Amino acid sequence: MALVESGGKITHLFLQAAQAPAGLEEKQTPLLRRAAAQLEAYFAGKRQHFDLPLAPEGTGFEQQVWKLLRAIPYGQTCTYGDLARRLNNPRAARAVGGACHRNPLPIFIPCHRVVGAAGKLTGYAGGLPIKKTLLDLEQAYK
Repeated sequence: MALVESGGKITHLFLQAAQAPAGLEEKQTPLLRRAAAQLEAYFAGKRQHFDLPLAPEGTGFEQQVWKLLRAIPYGQTCTYGDLARRLNNPRAARAVGGACHRNPLPIFIPCHRVVGAAGKLTGYAGGLPIKKTLLDLEQAYK
């Protein structure tokens, strides 16, 4: 994984270091160490919420979707259609999926908790095996 900080806030989490842009400077800061420690605790089943300053960049619509994602409880899922309805735009399920795909802070903003209709695992920028692993992890420690 690779974490990016700017202006004292976490801006990106790359699930695979290879996804990080070329030339990204490796450094350690207190905030990056804190974020890494919180991720380790999450993967060990000892943390269900993150307490970090986050600054994802996106459109107004994406920001609305990401705010809804943060409200999905640990160990639970909802559908893209559910989120579209919460945005008072029931036809926007595909747009919600696009916003989830462009989420620069997966895990911190838990887009892995969004599933297709009838609970089907669909789409995840990190790949479906990672999505399934995250959902299984949360079920095991719920």
